[in-house]
Amino acid sequence: MHALSTLTVRNLDDTVKAQLRLRAAENGRSMEAEARAILRDALLGAPPARLGSRIHDRFAGLGADRLELPARSELPRAADLGA
Repeated sequence: MHALSTLTVRNLDDTVKAQLRLRAAENGRSMEAEARAILRDALLGAPPARLGSRIHDRFAGLGADRLELPARSELPRAADLGA
């Protein structure tokens, strides 16, 4: 079991505190838990992005949402795995 320490941060800028409060709310955490997560990610590395997020990031901005897809001419069919 790890020993837990306490850290006090003094003279925190009001803008930083407001952003911390917003980020904590977005992540469903208290401000203290959010500060711990930020410190942990900054010092130990953020957890790797999930596969779906990585794929989205790779192709974001290429305009795929504006592609014109041709109309379907036939219904989809099951793959023939016997061949």
